[in-house]
Amino acid sequence: MNAHTWTQRLRVQPGFRLADVDPDAKPGYDHGKSHGVADLAAGLERLNELQERLFAESRVGAAKDSVLLVLQAMDSAGKGGIVRHVVGGVDPQGVALAAFKAPTEEERQHDFLWRVEKRLPDPGFIGVFDRSHYEDVLIGKVRGLADQQEIERRYDAINAFEERIAASGTRIVKVMLHISPEEQKARLMERLERPDKHWKYNPGDVDERMLWPQYIEAYQTVFDRTSTEAAPWYVVPANAKWYARLAVQELLLAALEDIDPQWPVADFDVEAEKRRLAAS
Repeated sequence: MNAHTWTQRLRVQPGFRLADVDPDAKPGYDHGKSHGVADLAAGLERLNELQERLFAESRVGAAKDSVLLVLQAMDSAGKGGIVRHVVGGVDPQGVALAAFKAPTEEERQHDFLWRVEKRLPDPGFIGVFDRSHYEDVLIGKVRGLADQQEIERRYDAINAFEERIAASGTRIVKVMLHISPEEQKARLMERLERPDKHWKYNPGDVDERMLWPQYIEAYQTVFDRTSTEAAPWYVVPANAKWYARLAVQELLLAALEDIDPQWPVADFDVEAEKRRLAAS
């Protein structure tokens, strides 16, 4: 299955229902874990080359393209693993990572997209949002941090924002990693049982678990309102970490293949420089 087939299988289409997605499913992939791990390693070589081409083009001013990977999920769904095992496998000089936490006092003085705009990837970069502006319509809605009129305004603001940055040359890949509540419980329990993972445990995660149905409903509204032609959503079943990593890698490959970055042509006489260097 090529990268563009993954985008078709995982893309949120009209009539999509998150509640119908099996978190254990592996859409379009007929092999097991060992094969998937091998495919991930093979795909990384291609991802590395395309990312380096993209970065090289931008360094000589030949292109304005970039890629923005937006990762959203319930806690412990594997966002960190995606960052380490997929994005972390390419040259870090061409990657810009932003992890959005609770807004600072300064950020609260501005519209919710103000801090996001500042962290958009420059041309030539793969940007990664580990959580994003969507927190403002997910937690904001579930926890009642903003009234319904404001939440509705934010959906429209997000669509306009993403349409604008997509038109400027940023390919937006929005991914929701979908795990089951049972899988989340097992992963959180592992963090409690292993001292080396205690630092990753947050007691507040259990509080959020109690609101699982409300979050599923909030995500459904996000997909209904903000999966657009310019910035579609992709839902990746994520109970199997290896499958989720492979799927996200393929989505990134599809975005980069669409850009099709090329190695910049030398602006000097290569043969003359060879002679000069040999004689030096």
